[in-house]
Amino acid sequence: MMTIRNRRLAPVVQKLALPLDAKPNRAAVDRPVDVVLAALVIALIGFGVVMVYSASAVQATLHMHDPQFFLKRQAAYAVVALCVFFLVGAIDYHRLYKLTYPVLGGVGILLLMCVVGLGHSGGGATRWLAVGPVHIQPAEMSKLALVCWLSYSLAKKAEKVKTFTVGFLPHLLVAGVFMFLCMKQPDFGSSVVLLLLTFTMLFVAGAPVGYILGASILGGVFGAVSIMSKQYRLDRWMAWQNMDQHRADLAYQPFQSVMAFGSGGTWGTGVGKGLQTLYLPEAHNDFIAAIIGEELGFVGILSLCIVFLALVARGVRAAYRAPDDYGSYLAFGISTMFGAQALVNLCVALAIFPTKGLTLPFLSFGGSSLLVNAAAAGILLNVSRQGMDAPAPEEDATWAPPVVEAPLFGEDAREDDSVASALGEPTRLGDTASVEETA
Repeated sequence: MMTIRNRRLAPVVQKLALPLDAKPNRAAVDRPVDVVLAALVIALIGFGVVMVYSASAVQATLHMHDPQFFLKRQAAYAVVALCVFFLVGAIDYHRLYKLTYPVLGGVGILLLMCVVGLGHSGGGATRWLAVGPVHIQPAEMSKLALVCWLSYSLAKKAEKVKTFTVGFLPHLLVAGVFMFLCMKQPDFGSSVVLLLLTFTMLFVAGAPVGYILGASILGGVFGAVSIMSKQYRLDRWMAWQNMDQHRADLAYQPFQSVMAFGSGGTWGTGVGKGLQTLYLPEAHNDFIAAIIGEELGFVGILSLCIVFLALVARGVRAAYRAPDDYGSYLAFGISTMFGAQALVNLCVALAIFPTKGLTLPFLSFGGSSLLVNAAAAGILLNVSRQGMDAPAPEEDATWAPPVVEAPLFGEDAREDDSVASALGEPTRLGDTASVEETA
């Protein structure tokens, strides 16, 4: 199996030997930031503010008596997110190495606090911790914390990743604990993303495919059991499979979301002119993609997918050029986090997947999601800044036909034989006979 380490980073790993010896690329510290990556993140954050306002104006007027209620909050979150993005992007990502376990333990404690009853409930789930007027969602932090820990552990274990007891099982257990705590809130969508992150990073690190397939089958069985063990999950699943029959009750939200995509057509109705904001609950949160589809049409959704694809591609590029394995795994894990969340959210909005409480990165309303994604993008920016130059293509040596000396005859042959005899070497012609006669 091809891993990131095996080809592009092999010379670097030989120099650095261990992740603890990983040093930033001093020659690249003064380089400018990845302009394309920074522009994509800034564009998504700014576009999210506009779409949150468009999707929430009606609801804010009815419930908050202020059409700009959600706009003001999201704009404030966006300003802080941009500061976090550039601040984290200026900090050497190697400093995160020693903070891996404190961050992992801290996020685990926050998840546990939500489960034991200290969390704030909303929408039938306890996913938030209230700190004064600020609500923190630990499930969003758990994704980045898990990526940081997996990067630390996979880079440290190197070839031991291929073993079951050392390289595979511990990573699966830690991810399983985080998934269990998310499921208890309940937050099925975040659990799915955590599992995808773990399997993807293990695959890239070189874990045996058989282990991953076996764990995937067990994960599928566990998902089926978790759905059937809770009546509301089973009802939601059945409603999703029969949306026409349940479009007025359990399938109301996904049905209205699909209606929004359909009414948008090719070019959309225009920003602020969508009508599904009157019918789609929480349109500015998990289903903001439906409002984008209605107001900007198929072209808008296609453009959004291209932007996310470009963001993931720049992240993979940063992973490919990172100066050490730790940076490679960080960049690849963060890229996977962005791509997986965007893919699942869009599939839910299109009713391809059942309804899950999962935000669209940088676009959905909420401070926790936006700030965590901004911090992750900042780490990605720093990894790309320290990245090595792309390797120059090796020039193939020009092939030349072998030089074959023609045999010597006449005076030239006798002259060459006399020189060879004086040196004690066999002659060109009749070498075997000359050797026997000399013996």
